[in-house]
Amino acid sequence: MSKNFWITSLIILLLAGALRFWNLNSFPIFADEAIYVRWSQVMRAESTLRFLPLSDGKQPLFMWATIPLLKLFSDPLLAGRALSALAGLGSVVGIALVSYFLFSNLRLSLIAGLLAAVIPYFVFFDRMALTDSLLTMFLVWTFVFSYLSFVHKRLDLAMFAGFALGFAWLTKSPAIFAFGLLPLSFLIVKPHPKHLLYLLTTYVIAFGMYNILRLGPEFHMIALRNADYVFPLAEVLAHPLDPFLPHLKDTLLFLAYFLTPLGLLAAVSGVLAGSKSHWQARLVLVAWWLGPTLVQSAVARAFTARYLMFTVPFAVILIAHALEHIGQRTQKHFLSVAAAGLIIVPALIINYLAVTSPESLPLPRIERSGYLEDWTAGYGLRDVARRLRQSAAAGPVLVGSEGFFGTPFDALQLYLNDLPTVRIVGVGVWIDSVPDKLKSALADNQVFLVINSTRFQGDPDQLGLKLISSYPKAVKPDGTQEYLLFFEVKKL
Repeated sequence: MSKNFWITSLIILLLAGALRFWNLNSFPIFADEAIYVRWSQVMRAESTLRFLPLSDGKQPLFMWATIPLLKLFSDPLLAGRALSALAGLGSVVGIALVSYFLFSNLRLSLIAGLLAAVIPYFVFFDRMALTDSLLTMFLVWTFVFSYLSFVHKRLDLAMFAGFALGFAWLTKSPAIFAFGLLPLSFLIVKPHPKHLLYLLTTYVIAFGMYNILRLGPEFHMIALRNADYVFPLAEVLAHPLDPFLPHLKDTLLFLAYFLTPLGLLAAVSGVLAGSKSHWQARLVLVAWWLGPTLVQSAVARAFTARYLMFTVPFAVILIAHALEHIGQRTQKHFLSVAAAGLIIVPALIINYLAVTSPESLPLPRIERSGYLEDWTAGYGLRDVARRLRQSAAAGPVLVGSEGFFGTPFDALQLYLNDLPTVRIVGVGVWIDSVPDKLKSALADNQVFLVINSTRFQGDPDQLGLKLISSYPKAVKPDGTQEYLLFFEVKKL
């Protein structure tokens, strides 16, 4: 490999790192982020609660991995988001390696790495303290090690694949798709009896790692909560096209937004490009990309872009293959460079908006409402926590928070974790009066109420509420806007 190759690879990694770490707190804290990082704080403080996420049916690896970063970052949200950003860099490297192993083309591998570095699908979610980036990285490396174990007939590589798959399964349940997809590598390599041994080794290690969760008292909650997210098979068969067709429409929308329209077109083209050459590799990539997508479209109750993120690396490799193929008949691959530019430039524009001005970012409706417009978007909570910290210097503080999880409840606990004189209590969702638990605390505490404007139905003056500050969220399509309201509760 030439010096230019290594310099280009370094530039791609630096670009990927800049897009993921620059202004990492540009987006407001999201409800699930608040829950996950708050769990990490609790688990760090109390060793007997290391399996706390199982209480909500969530695997705990992301929270475990966040705990050491809480020691490095004073901002707990930044710690969780930094973990996702690091996982994103691991995915970039893994995607470049997979593309090289499948097509034996360094230029194609660099194109795949560059696309993985800048594609908004990755950049957007690699900047969030959510489990999907970590899941994506581990599944990409599961593919890498499993494929290499087949090619080189090495048991140790099959063991590494098992560890990667085990970590993926300890991160999130969709890792189970890999169990059915890994045998497809037999289409690429010449079959050998040892391959079954390697595959079995990978499965046994992954299964053993996952069963560590049985040490937690609520392991059964994973299956129960998974059932909340998918339709039972009998119900799917009863109406096979609903939600299948609506979810497929959503999938196309997600890919058009986050892969860019030309990127989506190139991914489809990559399936067919090259005629008979590398058809087995392309078939395997299509299976890893569209297989889980079609299954989830058929059975999922809830459906958002991040649920499909772990399939996108294989679409990106198909894009790189398409770009490499169309440039083979032009001098210095001019068409490859031009087509790549038509994907990368719009991607960089979208990424720039995500980093500097999220409210102006074009997003699918469901993504924009969740991350920027509704109660799940935690605008102002960092500033509310700062003001509460100042108030705590004068005496005990009791804060009534809308709801009992996510934003603002977990987010306020997250930011005020180190202050024993500040207590956060949930007061329900719809508020039209000051709850008794807040009134009764007025004698000994400074009392505050934090609630979203759409959940507040009362008259502040009549209820003895003094508005300290309001924080606007992104404007909705109909021109309306939700606010986070920060009240001080006064004695009537």
